[in-house]
Amino acid sequence: MTSVRQCVPVATAMGRGFMMKCPHCGTGDLFGRFLKVADHCPACGEEFHHHRADDFPAYLVIAVVGHIIVPAILAVEVAYAPPAWLQLGVWLPLTLIGSLALLQPTKGAIVGLQWQAGMHGFAAAKQRRLADSEVRVQAARMRCSSSGGAYFDSF
Repeated sequence: MTSVRQCVPVATAMGRGFMMKCPHCGTGDLFGRFLKVADHCPACGEEFHHHRADDFPAYLVIAVVGHIIVPAILAVEVAYAPPAWLQLGVWLPLTLIGSLALLQPTKGAIVGLQWQAGMHGFAAAKQRRLADSEVRVQAARMRCSSSGGAYFDSF
């Protein structure tokens, strides 16, 4: 287990989650199965069992896929007027594939957002990260003051 104690920006945490990786270290897998979030990261040990993504990822996927598919359906209908069986044969599979392809990454991004913001059970982990970063800042200040501030005087 590696110890990664750094401040992770929201976009980075969500991006790592979207890539289905741990929002903390970016290397461990976030999911154990398709939509089952792992209890903890195998690489850094960060706990995920208390996430509450619920139905929000599905709502986002419906909105995104709907905003892509519906205008495409309307454009094809107006331009070519294909028969209904062809429309169903093309657009239903595209909708299904698009929805399934985006569902897990979207859930990962939501878990990453919750982790970074300290929502629900992630509050203790966020407090621990903030405390660790404060200790690092104080240690850096101590090193700087012990060197007489020579680093900052060179600028």
